[in-house]
Amino acid sequence: MYHSSTDEVSGGDTSLEKDGVQETATSYVPASLSSAFSLHSLNDSSTSHRLSIPRLNSAGQSFSSFRAGRTWSLMQAPTSDSSSFHSFGGTPRIRRTPVSAGLTGSSCSSGSTNTDASVIVAVVEGRGLARGEIGMASLNLKCPELVLSQFADTGTYAKVITKIHILVPVEILMPDTASEKGKGTKLFKLTTENFPGVPFTAIQRKYFNEKKGLEYIQQLCAPEYGTVLMEVQAKYYCLAAAAALLKYLEFLQNSVYAGKSLKVTFKGSEQTAMIDSASACNLELVVNNRDHRSEHTLLGVLNHTKTPGGARRLRSNILEPLVNVDTINMRLDAVQELLQDEELFFGLKNAICHFVDVDRLLSVLIQMPKQETVQAAEAKITHVIQLKHTLELVPQLRTVFKNCNTPLLKAYSSTLEDNRFDMILEQIKTVINPDTTYLKGSLNMRTQKCYAVRPNINEFLDIARRAYTEIVDDIAVLVNQMAEKYGLPMRTSFSTSRGFFIQLKLDGSVLPRDKLPQECIKVTKHKNNYCFTTADLMKMNGRCDEALREIFHMSYVVICQLLSTIHEHIHCLYKLSDAVSMLDMLLSLANACTISDYVRPEFTDTLAIKQGRHPILERMARQQPVCNNAYISEGSNFVIITGPNMSGKSTYLKQVALCQIMAQIGSFVPADFMLEMKEISYIIHNASDKSLIIIDELGRGTSAEEGIGICHSVCEFLLGLKAFTLFATHFLELCQLESLYPNVENQHMEVQHTRSGDTGVEQVVYTYLLKRGCSEERLYGLRAAEMTALPPSIIQEARTIASKVTQQLMTRHHVDPESHRQRALYRLATRLLQAARNSRLDPDSLRMYLKGLKNQFESELQSAGPPAAPGNQEG
Repeated sequence: MYHSSTDEVSGGDTSLEKDGVQETATSYVPASLSSAFSLHSLNDSSTSHRLSIPRLNSAGQSFSSFRAGRTWSLMQAPTSDSSSFHSFGGTPRIRRTPVSAGLTGSSCSSGSTNTDASVIVAVVEGRGLARGEIGMASLNLKCPELVLSQFADTGTYAKVITKIHILVPVEILMPDTASEKGKGTKLFKLTTENFPGVPFTAIQRKYFNEKKGLEYIQQLCAPEYGTVLMEVQAKYYCLAAAAALLKYLEFLQNSVYAGKSLKVTFKGSEQTAMIDSASACNLELVVNNRDHRSEHTLLGVLNHTKTPGGARRLRSNILEPLVNVDTINMRLDAVQELLQDEELFFGLKNAICHFVDVDRLLSVLIQMPKQETVQAAEAKITHVIQLKHTLELVPQLRTVFKNCNTPLLKAYSSTLEDNRFDMILEQIKTVINPDTTYLKGSLNMRTQKCYAVRPNINEFLDIARRAYTEIVDDIAVLVNQMAEKYGLPMRTSFSTSRGFFIQLKLDGSVLPRDKLPQECIKVTKHKNNYCFTTADLMKMNGRCDEALREIFHMSYVVICQLLSTIHEHIHCLYKLSDAVSMLDMLLSLANACTISDYVRPEFTDTLAIKQGRHPILERMARQQPVCNNAYISEGSNFVIITGPNMSGKSTYLKQVALCQIMAQIGSFVPADFMLEMKEISYIIHNASDKSLIIIDELGRGTSAEEGIGICHSVCEFLLGLKAFTLFATHFLELCQLESLYPNVENQHMEVQHTRSGDTGVEQVVYTYLLKRGCSEERLYGLRAAEMTALPPSIIQEARTIASKVTQQLMTRHHVDPESHRQRALYRLATRLLQAARNSRLDPDSLRMYLKGLKNQFESELQSAGPPAAPGNQEG
């Protein structure tokens, strides 16, 4: 086999590109989830870190991570019909689909598309009485999976916007009837407003045909995923979207998918929690708001993946966390085993890093180009080499998992035992040279592709390769003769764009008369390094390219015959892709634990965080951020948090949310959280008793009276839901809810006041610590005014008036002893119920816990004062 010693200057590596597109969901279909969780250290004897967080939402319910405040209320009102096409900020550009397809359409965009994006999504909405029923179909051009979904959405179309945001599409297809100028539907206008940089293409409505969509799926769906037909046969709108999408892709890519080769899945909204796009943005789950290139995001903290598929899967899970406790615990068990078994951890890490993008590889293998070109032939040879390289890595993975113990790792170990991997590899080796392997660098891969097919299979191919070898040898002789003729250190080099050329590096020597020989042409110079060619070398390059075209064409014929024989078994690569991406993600989550001191979450019906830390701030800060505890249970499920500006309320809320998300993807957590809100109306319409609701500064943009009224009304509505709620506010009047509802608890961010010994000026010190009770910082607006240039006399007068108003309000606020007693009884009852449901304490520890509850109850009764005399009670 030919091996070249030619230097390679710049290589156009033909490796599969890495992208950030969404990965498929786990193969374990989660059911509804009604638990919360507690975090325990990996070491059972350690109790210094402990976490419990809000409950996961139930099937079909949204993860209520929203912010309804001045800063983060990002939703915009829909524009009028007359401006629907101009919401992109410019004149819409027109795209015509091929006339032969009959798919005439227009597409509009005001900005360039994300270069990493590779998903095309089709969206269609029912008409008439079916308005609000949405069908979606998406296909990643780098991953052969057709994802279908159908669901009912509200008038805000929050589910559609969220799903499209997660997909990061390169293009969105919609019926032309939805995007008619001046008559665009509300769905079209809201979608274009939320995705101004994504091209929209209008497809004739007749191509959104559910019968044709079902035919496509019957023809293309791989046998392993045939059960999807039962799921979607009555889902008319997602079938219609699939028909338009596949028809459009057929002419866009100028290729079709081989029959029975496509992975088709149906994803219902009940399988994962839904985090709306504004909340994902505010939380900086995958993109940093200040610097889009920054890794200071939750994805940046957790992403230690080695493959493109693993990175896609991690991103997808962060944006759509699981809701099934059993599935989450299986992941946590696997992460824990990786942390405890050093040999398994490093063995898997070493094996995974050598895999190419299996999804991308499978995608190109099952596509059949309509036109046979040299480029298509060369690409197909590369893909077969990569397939051989990938299958040769499977035995190493099998060896790594030989002694694994947890169910999830055992399941993937069993997947790797599929004998089709060995069968395909043996068939490949009958045609492909055993020494052929996947290498980095264009010249290396050019050589591998040239000699990929075994000798003596095609006589004309062998002749063409001998001719190619002779030309390459002649090139080496030509360069050596020139070097001897001119006494200069010339050597042969290669690049994809120039082919073979001559490189001259002068180290101390000088050119005769400071000029290259006259036969040197196309000269480039960088410092003492010259690159050039000659007329004879250019002719040889032409002959070399001609020989390569013959080689690639004849190799392509042989390889197509090979692919036809292994086609019926190639779908096992879907299993391999799923295994590699999941194992890579689990390894990444385990790796994050080795960098930071994370603990394992345990799901119960209580949210409890002890010494919680913010995962992103922990990564950014040079010192450990301030730790805070959190406790939410059925007995105190509504927590009102007060405190002055910059005291840490919003950071605390975000801290709680990030931990919840981390736990729901199967990650260990830093007992620390981060979250923000969206529109309050979205919460009211989508929240349930299984939601975690976090609200920061509701009503801040209106007057005090209106703001208090809105907040009080919303609080009472949410109290009726019994959802876990954190409510940060400046309206201290809301603290009175604690006296009206036994499940409301007041907490505040502590600040301290110090006075300078020299000047006597009082200063505020933010501790960023959460404390029980209502904030006493009632005049922090005046403290902010003291830092300005306002005259001291004005500030003093304002302080006097504010103090009088505060005293009047406080005199109205009276809590009778009986309310305190009822609160104490309610808390005792709920804690006894929690102990009965979830306690794993031994008898002695349980006895001590119950004794502590009794002492706390008696202390609360004593502080409440004696009960009212029977004669003084009404009625």
